[in-house]
Amino acid sequence: MNLLSKEAHDGIMYVRTVLKRFNILIYTGNQLDDIVLMDLELDDLFESKTVEDDEFRNSKLALRRAYRELGGNEE
Repeated sequence: MNLLSKEAHDGIMYVRTVLKRFNILIYTGNQLDDIVLMDLELDDLFESKTVEDDEFRNSKLALRRAYRELGGNEE
């Protein structure tokens, strides 16, 4: 089991809070899968102009950092 740094964990919690405002809750039991799904949900919210630019940008950066820390392969 990979552990996230406090900063990365706080970032994930920030993203979960943003998504929760839109009644989007994601928990698969796998942190990498959660991050991928949260990323896709953020893209959809951004495309529909539902989430603010700053929230979107900060959330994407937080997810990218956590994904890297967990050893995910960025494409």
